[in-house]
Amino acid sequence: MKPADPSFPPVRRLGLDDLPHCLDLAQDRSWPREERKWRLLLENGEGFGVDAPDRGGLAGTVVLTRYGRTAAAVGMMLVASRYNGRGLGRRLMNHVLAQAGDATLFLCATEYGRPLYEKLGFETVGVVEARVGRFDAGDGPYGGPGPGRNASRLAEPVRDLAALCALDLEVFGADRSRLLARLFAFAEQVRVAERDGEITGYGAAWRSGDRLFVGPVVAEDDETARVLVTDLAQDADVRIRIDIDHRRQELISWIAGCGVPQASTTSFMVHGGRALPGDRSRLVASFMSALG
Repeated sequence: MKPADPSFPPVRRLGLDDLPHCLDLAQDRSWPREERKWRLLLENGEGFGVDAPDRGGLAGTVVLTRYGRTAAAVGMMLVASRYNGRGLGRRLMNHVLAQAGDATLFLCATEYGRPLYEKLGFETVGVVEARVGRFDAGDGPYGGPGPGRNASRLAEPVRDLAALCALDLEVFGADRSRLLARLFAFAEQVRVAERDGEITGYGAAWRSGDRLFVGPVVAEDDETARVLVTDLAQDADVRIRIDIDHRRQELISWIAGCGVPQASTTSFMVHGGRALPGDRSRLVASFMSALG
């Protein structure tokens, strides 16, 4: 692999003062300027960056979000287009690998980024579909409050947070309680599904730019997932986005039938051949690609 260009300054920790430069870098790579997303990531994770040698903002960024000591997500790995091919992406990723310690590290990779991650020891274990469109459940069983229709309810932090975190820990295999506590203030709504007084699933919807992101969604079965997604998305006045595991073909077909086509795919990758903790069969949709 080509060594990193020594003319770049050292990798440093990013703070909220760097947010405007993060947005500029995203725009340079034709990503949207998603201030709310970047702010959440910088406040809840560890952002790292390299200043541009020409003093034109940031040359590159990456964000590490830890979930206890068990797992960590890597996201927002960006290099300014004018610095392509100079080894900066590898330098940033090596820095993250050193910072992560013994945590199981995972990320979502575009086709452009996947070769680098493979060289650094990441392996593809799945595919994530990003589906974007106007959601319309129509007149089917999930399209309205009709007789006998299962329904979710709005979650309440004091009442539900502990049970919601316990369920998420089973599914994710890592402590995401800090992030989930923040979810109640960040999201437009958080909903839970119940059976016999126990929470069997939860989901959230939050805005970024001109889209409503539906995720995370955790559910014991496809029926529960459809209920949660419908209740979160059916009143949206903008396009929704949901990032869903490619293996959930029945749910994907249902979402497509609700008017939400595939927009892109990414490779879900894990470092070092490790098995992911938890029971991911119940993880329907991620929070966002940078968080899992």
